[in-house]
Amino acid sequence: MSESNKAADSNKPSGGKKARSLMNIAGIVAVATLLSKVFGLVRQQGIAAAFGTGPAYGAYNFAYVIPGFLLILLGGINGPFHSAMVSVLSKRKQEEVAPIVETITTLVVGVLLVVTIALIVFADPMMRLVAPGLYITPAEAQAQGMSAATYAVLEQTRSIAIDQFRIMAPMAVLAGLIGIGFGVLNASDQYWLPSISPLFSSITVLIGLIGLAFTLGEKMTQPEYAAIGGAVLAWSTLAGAVLQWLIQLPAQWKSKLGGLRLRFEFHRPEVKEVMQIMGPATFSSGMLQINVWTDLFFASFIPNAAAAVSAMGYAGLLIQTPIGVLSNVILVPLLPVFSRLAAPEHWDELKARIRQGLLMTAITMLPLSALTIALAVPICRVVYERFAFSEEDAILTASVLIAYAVGMFVYLGRDVLVRVFYALEDANTPFRISIVNIFINAVLDFLLVKPFGAPGIILATVGVNLISMIAMMVVLNRRLNGLPIAEWSKPFIGLTIGSVIAGLVAWGTRYGLEQFFGNEGFLILLLQVCLAGLAGLIAFGLFAAQMRLPEVNQVVERLMRRRRG
Repeated sequence: MSESNKAADSNKPSGGKKARSLMNIAGIVAVATLLSKVFGLVRQQGIAAAFGTGPAYGAYNFAYVIPGFLLILLGGINGPFHSAMVSVLSKRKQEEVAPIVETITTLVVGVLLVVTIALIVFADPMMRLVAPGLYITPAEAQAQGMSAATYAVLEQTRSIAIDQFRIMAPMAVLAGLIGIGFGVLNASDQYWLPSISPLFSSITVLIGLIGLAFTLGEKMTQPEYAAIGGAVLAWSTLAGAVLQWLIQLPAQWKSKLGGLRLRFEFHRPEVKEVMQIMGPATFSSGMLQINVWTDLFFASFIPNAAAAVSAMGYAGLLIQTPIGVLSNVILVPLLPVFSRLAAPEHWDELKARIRQGLLMTAITMLPLSALTIALAVPICRVVYERFAFSEEDAILTASVLIAYAVGMFVYLGRDVLVRVFYALEDANTPFRISIVNIFINAVLDFLLVKPFGAPGIILATVGVNLISMIAMMVVLNRRLNGLPIAEWSKPFIGLTIGSVIAGLVAWGTRYGLEQFFGNEGFLILLLQVCLAGLAGLIAFGLFAAQMRLPEVNQVVERLMRRRRG
């Protein structure tokens, strides 16, 4: 056998093994993510049952802004700490890893300990920065026509939020430890534990809520219940972050990837390399979280701010669950395709693939938006309405859910276009657009929060995503020597009409079922959602079939493949 044949033969098993390995990694991450999302929904249902839209959960949404920002930014998978650790450690031999990890951990924990102490000491002014609307004076409240009862809830929300903020401040340190641990484990080809770890945070919150239900006496007043319940929610969230970190340690120690030893070898070139990557990545990722703070900043001025931000949290989870699943189906296969077509000689095919990605987004998101708008109230009642979460809370949450649903297409469509820029090796354009959007979001929040309340905050986000999408299309049209936008618009108009028809069919079916069965009881509401949703999907399917779009079959095939996988 020739040397070339030997090389070819030797490459076959390794190539096959690599392919199987990538498939296994994707499967592991998908299963772990699905489990985490399921437990996240159950956790949210538990919070709704315990607190409804009262001050305990409303305060938690404000108090969690900075600790949660740090946990997502520093401790999240694909966050700057995770990305920097994977980038640097994957190039090093295993025996070189432990000293690097221990040195970085020493440095990061030292800095974040100072941050934690500052957060605890300056909790009150930090909350004033996050939610200034909670600090209005009685005279200002009276001038706004706020009742004494509403103002009392606002004061209690502020007090609970400050306490929760202090309790959750140590999450700053834990965020750094979690992010480093995720990166270390991924760099050593360990994926299950980092992907499944958010589940443990949900479990600790559920345990805290169960303990709250069994230990609090029936004679406790509502303010006392809110104060103690708010503390339980904060402590259980902190416990979840601690558990996320602790479960990483045995795997790190077993793989000899570093321990809890203090190291001060800050001169190491690997440490400097990690820090050089972390700095810009942290700044870039932080831009995405500023809009969250901006939304809550303006939401704090809504008269019943606790109820408003609670509804935003409940509705946000409902909308992110299907978007999370469908985005993986659509976006994950597209990025490598876009990357292969980035050279100018392939731009005609790249344009066709952009159209394909946007059409697949429209085929999934537009009818889902229409059905969500038509069935928002029964959906919220089925998912959340029990114990402390009342029908009035469900109606408020449904109004926010409708606002979210309006923007489902532009939310995912923008992400499709961002992937095109990444494939063209241009991360600067999306970044510059995101910076401009911070100011646009603030302006839209200011204009829409007063007339529309909580739904206005969400509509501002929809407007920002729409502007982003238009801006990216304009840039791509210029860069790729023209996009056939007029030609593309025809199937989008058709799909929009089909989605409107689907929404009307779903609403009509729901209305008919209400007349016959009423609208009280979990099973009756579930029947409404299922039958009306099915009727709407059938109507859209029949309409879309007449359009003969190949993307319809591609979406169905990917969904079926994901289901079998």
